[in-house]
Amino acid sequence: MAISHIADCKDDQKIVNTKRIAEEYSIPVELLAKILQKMAKGGLITSLNGPKGGYILARLPRDITVGEVVKAIEGPIELVDCYRGGDTDCQQLRKCSVRRPIRKIQDSITRLLDSMTIEEITRLP
Repeated sequence: MAISHIADCKDDQKIVNTKRIAEEYSIPVELLAKILQKMAKGGLITSLNGPKGGYILARLPRDITVGEVVKAIEGPIELVDCYRGGDTDCQQLRKCSVRRPIRKIQDSITRLLDSMTIEEITRLP
């Protein structure tokens, strides 16, 4: 919601501060500040300091995917720990019958999120 709000304000070239977004969506300021910091670190938004500081998009809304936002906030998108096949404590790994279907679901989710842009979600009713 926050990045969508920032994208909406981009047309007006407005800098949006954390407090304004938090009030608009009833999000605790501390939580929102952490989320915005993660998005800034991920290169999705730019932080502007000063008394009239806040955030603006780092790129155009059409150039930022929902997948990028989710990954910046949550890290890699994985339904289960064993998805990548790395170290796992799962004793069922060798005989797991759901790993392949989960991979298929995981890949579909990733493709969908990576194909949807912030511009698209700001236009949805």
